[in-house]
Amino acid sequence: MTFVIGENCIKCKYTDCVEVCPVDCFYEGPNFLVIHPDECIDCALCEPECPANAIFSEDEVPEDQQEFIELNAELSEIWPNITEKKDPLPDAGEWDGKKGKLDQLER
Repeated sequence: MTFVIGENCIKCKYTDCVEVCPVDCFYEGPNFLVIHPDECIDCALCEPECPANAIFSEDEVPEDQQEFIELNAELSEIWPNITEKKDPLPDAGEWDGKKGKLDQLER
């Protein structure tokens, strides 16, 4: 089992989750984070750290966000690893909680 980052991370990209990960399985894109499914050890430390509530256990990903399971796997193979907390995106507060952000994902 792995954890998956869902839609609400798009255009927020809080990185509180990154600094608690014991295996450094987070990868960073321009406006979104992903978790590498083969590196995640299912420790659950990241989930409560996410201010945007965008991290889910793979078996608890909302029905309307199932595509994020594959998206995390795909993008974690091409984006660089992130191991330290950074500032969120400047307008993260405005985007937090908005629905339908998948078209805003920058690859």
